[in-house]
Parts: sequence; C-alpha cells; structure tokens
Amino acid sequence: MATPILDFDALAQAISGRTVLCIGDIMLDEFVYGEVSRISPEAPTPVIAAQRSEIHIGGAGNVARNIASLGASCIFVGLVGEDEAGRQLASALADYAGIESALVCDPSRPTTRKVRFVSEHFSTHMLRADWEQAQAASDEVETRLIGAILPQIARADIVLLSDYAKGVLTARVIRHTIDAARQAGKPVIVDPKSLNWAIYRGATLLTPNRKEFAEATRSRADTPQSIVDASEDVMRLADCEAILVTQGEHGMTLVPRHGEAIHVPAFPVKVRDVSGAGDTVAAALAVSIAAGADWDTALRIASAAAAVAVGKQGTASVSAGELRRKILPHATLAAEEKVVSAQGQLEAQLAEWKREGLRIGFTNGCFDILHPGHVKVLTAARAACDRLIVGLNSDASVQRLKGADRPVQDERARAEVLAALEAVDLVVVFEEDTPIDLIRRITPSVLVKGGDYTREQVVGHEVVEGAGGVVVLVDILQGFSTTALVQRARGEIK
Repeated sequence: MATPILDFDALAQAISGRTVLCIGDIMLDEFVYGEVSRISPEAPTPVIAAQRSEIHIGGAGNVARNIASLGASCIFVGLVGEDEAGRQLASALADYAGIESALVCDPSRPTTRKVRFVSEHFSTHMLRADWEQAQAASDEVETRLIGAILPQIARADIVLLSDYAKGVLTARVIRHTIDAARQAGKPVIVDPKSLNWAIYRGATLLTPNRKEFAEATRSRADTPQSIVDASEDVMRLADCEAILVTQGEHGMTLVPRHGEAIHVPAFPVKVRDVSGAGDTVAAALAVSIAAGADWDTALRIASAAAAVAVGKQGTASVSAGELRRKILPHATLAAEEKVVSAQGQLEAQLAEWKREGLRIGFTNGCFDILHPGHVKVLTAARAACDRLIVGLNSDASVQRLKGADRPVQDERARAEVLAALEAVDLVVVFEEDTPIDLIRRITPSVLVKGGDYTREQVVGHEVVEGAGGVVVLVDILQGFSTTALVQRARGEIK
C-alpha cells in the first residue's frame, strides 16, 4: 500500500466540524441470516433455515450513516412512502446521532425495501427480494423535494447526490441542486446511476463503478490507462473537475480534468459482504474533501474505508476509529492500544480475553534499555500463552531498585518501546517495588521470568499456581545486561 496519511488525527478533527448535505434514494435493508439446510422439492433452489435478521438504513440513507459515523454532520433529504417501512426509516434516522433528516412522504409509492437471504456460514447472498417503485417522482413531489433541499445548501460544506435510480434524483431535482450549490461555492459529488452524464453537468466529482463507467463511456475500462483515455470526452460533457472509477479489488482510479491521474490499489482484506461499500466510498470522499483534503488523500481515505466496510456483514457503516486503525501503521497505534492508561481498561481487556477462552501470560521488569536478552524472554513468554501482559516498573520504582541515576528512559518511553513488539499484547505500569498486587489483579495462567531466578524466587508464583497456573523459566541470553550497557555507554566499563 502507498504512503499512509501522515496526519490523520488533524484531518479527523477537521472532519468533525463539517456538514454534508446528502440527497438520494433511501431504502430499508433487511438481512435474513441462516444456513442452507436442503434443496427445495418444489424447485431446484436452496432452502435457508432462517436464524436471525437485521434491519439497516440502506441506499442513500447508508451514505448518511457513514457520513455521521466518520465524524461529520449530515443533513439528509430523501423520499419514503406512507407505510411501515417508511416509518421505520424515519424513526431510525431520528435516533441516529449526527443525522438531521428531511424526509418527503409520497403516499402514492411504497418505501423501497430490500430483503437479502444470506448463508451465515459462507457469508453468501442466496436471494434478494425487492419492494419498490423505480419511477421518477411526480412534478408535485419534485417541487417538495427541491423545497426541502435548497434551504439546506447554505448550511452545508459539500453536497452529495446518491443516485439509486428510484425516483428522487430526477433531472429537475439534480439541476436545481447543482446550480444552487455552484452559486453558493459548494462542491458537489455525484454517485451516478443514469448513463446520461449530461444531467449531472457542473458537478465537482462523479464516482461511477467500473461497470457504470464502461457503459456510460462505451469503453472496456479494464485498466487505469483505459479509464484515463475514456474520461476526457465525458468530463467535457459533464463539465466536472474529476471522475473517480471504483474497481473493487482492483482499487480506484481518479482522472482529474487538470493534472495527472491517480490510481490507489485496494487494501488486502477478507471480504465478507460488499453491500453498501460504494456508499462508504462516497461518504468518505465527501467528508475528506469537505475537510480540505486533496485528491490523493481523499482517495486513500475512501479506499481504507471501503476495506473496513467489506469486512463487515450487512449494510455497514465505518467509524473514524476503524478508519484510523486501517490507515495508520501498526507501530503508530501500538502505544495507544496496548499501554493501559485508563481506569478499568485492564479489567475490561481481561474480561474480553477470558470470554474468548484465551490463555493469559504475565512477565515483568524495568526494560530500561531493551536488548536481545529482553526480546528472548518476551518472545518465549508469548509462545507460552495466547495473550501476554507485561508489568513495567514505574520511574519511581526503578529509582528505588536501581539507583537515583536510573531509569535512562522514562516510563512512557519504555512502555511505547515494549508496545511496539509483536510479542507484547498489553503493558501495565505499576508503582510498587514488586508486581504482586498486579499479579493478583490479573491472575494469569502463565507467569514467566528469566532463568536466572528459581521458581520460589519468582514473585507471585504462589498466586498463579494456587489458581491452577504455571511458572515458566526462560533461559537468559548471556552477555546482555541493561546495567552493563548503561555503564559502557557512560564509559564506566569497557
């Protein structure tokens, strides 16, 4: 993967102050999960034994969910029928933090509803049943939609049109929205469905998938270069600044009207469900651009968000925290994720690991200057358990044990170095001279110490063995000592 975002936290902070006006076709997504039990005797189709179901805000409503979950505010305008599905969507949107909805009700049409039957074990979609009326809104409903949209443009930093071709984004609604947004100086992103891109004329960015782009441009669109070659004419037709073509596992290609094309490969990820991945991409682009990101940064944010979304079941939204963990390298996240800093964090993590039936190990030390001897003990300790907790002497504790001129590194620095090691799952700083109180809190299954100790000398052995655990002594690596390294660095020994 290419270079990650250097200052994701600053971008996330900027996103939190932005508002996206999202307009489009909302739908009720229902997922029925179960197992294929047999083949139907009436027809050669699988029979699913339903076990559970989930209901989600889908379509353009899922774009709104993603905008809010990524940290921005969303004003959503959509169309529902006067039915139970419409009431469910209105209630769900009202309860969703960060979304302010303005739903137009059309009693003449049903709320779009999609029910997907999914094999739980294989995460395979077996069947989808749709209830919808995929017709353009009437003149009267168009007028009401435009009346709901136009007053909100001044409040928004960016406008996003999510077109599912269910009737909201008519040519008239699109034209009024884009013209008003351009007059107000607000960028417009369009996730298009119509093959006639002239109706989106004046939008800032169009985001078709590869199939939609190929049909609209009558091109193969099977390589980044072929996408670039086919983009020139349609960009002129649509009078847009850029076109972004999403290509699933083949990544994304953005062709700007001025400048070089940008291709971002997809993150390697185990795909569970692609439902709503395009919604996540559109939302991530909108919040990033609203926050001032350039094309390259916005694409990388969108690619990472899509990777998170397809790893989840159902129509999924992505949080800023999940996005951050996907984008930033592991070492960047290690300290904040592994070093216990909050009250109750240790107990919460222990409870989670014990629910999963994991074998918890513990070792401790000052770890003032990390050397190969430490690494050997830590890796051996991790090999003896499923999760390894390291107890780290505080600065005051090290001074009492080693002298006034120690530690060389403060406890935060020592904790961050330990956290960066793959073998270490959690670091806990303790103030006492021994970790006995910490061991009682953890009650590990495995207590590990270097082989220069005997079993009876290991602090906490009686606690661990009394609870059915074991003490493991690891042969130390000769020739390595923190004290000797410090003395050699100071010229006290050679």
